[in-house]
Amino acid sequence: MNFNELKTGKKIVLDGTPFIIIYHEHSKTGRAGAVLRTKLRNLKTGAVQEKIFHGSDKVDEADISKVDAQFLYADGDDYYFMDNETYDQVTISKETLGNAKNFLTEGLKVTLLNFNGNPINIELPVKITLEVVEAPPGIKGDTQSGGDKLVTTETGLQITTPLFINKGDKIIVNTERSEYVSRES
Repeated sequence: MNFNELKTGKKIVLDGTPFIIIYHEHSKTGRAGAVLRTKLRNLKTGAVQEKIFHGSDKVDEADISKVDAQFLYADGDDYYFMDNETYDQVTISKETLGNAKNFLTEGLKVTLLNFNGNPINIELPVKITLEVVEAPPGIKGDTQSGGDKLVTTETGLQITTPLFINKGDKIIVNTERSEYVSRES
């Protein structure tokens, strides 16, 4: 891929490791050539790094295939998924999953990312439903705190919600921003 084909969302390979571009910005200064400032997320580890590409740089596009899968269970630091086509079980470590582990509930449908035929990570649905297991009482008229409170979900994720959310409620959460969306009716 050429320098000008690199955009947010493109998957590339650097030093044999697959990355996804999560931010890009073209910049040109004076007599110097144009550069592309990027933020890359390592698809194997989830780590984010910055990289600057110059006009003559070329990179390979990553051959990432996606497969529908289902989260089965967690055992220690290992998380087990089932490929919905072949019914094979796949194990992904807690470190590789990063923040995604906070959204995994038994039976959740996810997308398994394969690089060169090997599973490397997952993609979560944008919105998922989680049950609130711990919520402080919402006190009527308490708007000093902005009308929000911190609740704990079934996965251990702590999230800020409106005061009317109670223990036992099911809430819809945006997995990309870890934000409360709405209460499930």
